[in-house]
Amino acid sequence: MPTVFTHAVVPLALAVAVGRTRVSPRLAIVGAVLAVLPDADVAGFRFGIEYAHEWGHRGATHSIVFAAICAAALSAIWKEARSLVAFAFLTLSMASHGVLDTLTNGGLGAALLWPFDNTRIFAPETPILVSPIGRNFFSERGLDTLMSELWWIWLPCAVIALVGWGVRRAARSWN
Repeated sequence: MPTVFTHAVVPLALAVAVGRTRVSPRLAIVGAVLAVLPDADVAGFRFGIEYAHEWGHRGATHSIVFAAICAAALSAIWKEARSLVAFAFLTLSMASHGVLDTLTNGGLGAALLWPFDNTRIFAPETPILVSPIGRNFFSERGLDTLMSELWWIWLPCAVIALVGWGVRRAARSWN
């Protein structure tokens, strides 16, 4: 899995790209939290849920449907999340977690298509090093992981954010 920091970068970059008139700072923060949330499924290990189980790590909580369900639940209880743009942003934010996990070189892949198919999926290319867990994160391998995330996720996200910001700025100057 990419590190917790990296999962949050995707929705934050999208929020910058589309601007605060479409995605407020509060909505962006909630999107960042949702992008990290799927890894709460590791708590299942304490309850005997095995990794490969549909509710195990990288299972149902990493799916597109689960992301849409969570976004819909938030939309039902939080007024700021009741627009189509907010719902789409929150769904994409959470779904980005599973997609990023398919790009890593370890684990079982992510069940992106749950509940229709519990198959764990990897992308055709897996350039992101899987993150070491716990104290092992503070190692040479942890540093290598961060470098792969900077190259494959942070840099593209920065480009997306800057291009979106630039396009919005240029459009304002043309008006």
